[in-house]
Amino acid sequence: MKQFKDVLVIGLALFAMFFGAGNLIFPPYIGILSGSKWYMSLFGFLLTGIGLPLIGIIVMSKNDGKFENFAGKVGTNFSKVLGIVIMLAIGPLLAIPRTGATTYEMAIKPLFPNVSPIIVTAVYFAINLYLVINPSSVIDKIGKILTPVLLAMLAIIIAKGIISPIGQPVITNITNPFSKAFAEGYQTMDALASTVFAGIIISSVVAKGYSNTKDQIKLTLLSGVIAACGLLMVYGGLMYLGATASGIFSSDISKTQLTIAITQNLLGNFGKIALGIAVGFACLTTSVGLTATAGEFFSNLTNNKISYKTVVIIVTLFSAVVSNFGVETIVKLAVPLLVTVYPVVIVLIILNIFDEFIKNKNSYLYAVYLTLIISIVDGLSAIGINLKGVQALISKLPFAKSNFAWILPALIGVLIPLLFGKKHSGQTE
Repeated sequence: MKQFKDVLVIGLALFAMFFGAGNLIFPPYIGILSGSKWYMSLFGFLLTGIGLPLIGIIVMSKNDGKFENFAGKVGTNFSKVLGIVIMLAIGPLLAIPRTGATTYEMAIKPLFPNVSPIIVTAVYFAINLYLVINPSSVIDKIGKILTPVLLAMLAIIIAKGIISPIGQPVITNITNPFSKAFAEGYQTMDALASTVFAGIIISSVVAKGYSNTKDQIKLTLLSGVIAACGLLMVYGGLMYLGATASGIFSSDISKTQLTIAITQNLLGNFGKIALGIAVGFACLTTSVGLTATAGEFFSNLTNNKISYKTVVIIVTLFSAVVSNFGVETIVKLAVPLLVTVYPVVIVLIILNIFDEFIKNKNSYLYAVYLTLIISIVDGLSAIGINLKGVQALISKLPFAKSNFAWILPALIGVLIPLLFGKKHSGQTE
């Protein structure tokens, strides 16, 4: 009974950590793009939005929750650089600013359309900074209250949308719905976050008295399954609602406006207001958690030469500036970075799953760097820098049309050291 209770508590906590309020804007958007093919898109989105984060947590538990154990098999310096890039992505560059922008667009603008976004984000991040510098149980209480409120609100919206849909999914002009949704799932950043959150989850498991490594992995796995089930219901429901709107709204509607419009169509102004308030506070709890995590990470990285307080001030100010770009712009800015980093993290997660069978650790180095070459080209292409000769060559690789050109190079990178190299215990550089 104790184990069941512990698994349930940790599973719900993990769900709350992965499901930031900003995540709810992507499934409806994919749904409206996919229309009648929404179920194919759901499968692709679930792999990156649920499958990879879940596997990432399990893999990290096998590595004692330490990022250097996870990525250090490629090299110590590589591990540090990748850790910094991931922390910047889920911190001040993308995720934290997105919470502020989402709060303005979903919680404030619908109710007070004439209020300046600069004023809103200034107030939002001032509160964020106060709560991060002065740790208080208030924000925990808000999170514990508002996460259930947000979930209850989503459950009502999804149930209403299934029972009385606002329309029917229609045929759209989407091609490769699976790969499109798979790539869109990068925007949740949850697979990246899993490499950071795992340490927190494992500490929680240990604190509950589970000292045996097998027990820790077992509880982490079961907790992850609970979190995955919750995410599946929410993401699946929201994507279906987006699909039912495919014949009503134009596909160029913004992600936040689409979610608000669907809610208003289903529940009227009450739904729009209630969802906006819950989203706003839920974004704040997410922002506080990410800012504190970034503060601890970069402070530890510099051996406390830059204090936690200084880091969180810099992170908050930077995030406030980026937040004013708006959700759509932040999402667009995220694409090149996520397209570059995500394949590398995916390869690392997969290799770590089979680590005991990989006798030559040079396989990590070759697989990751060959993947990185492909993903860098894709990242450059995303910002309009086209290396035509290189891209023409990459386009001939298997799965290139589905944006998975990195799969074969990664596989070759794994096999070369195993087939032709000498056994090697690992990398130190």
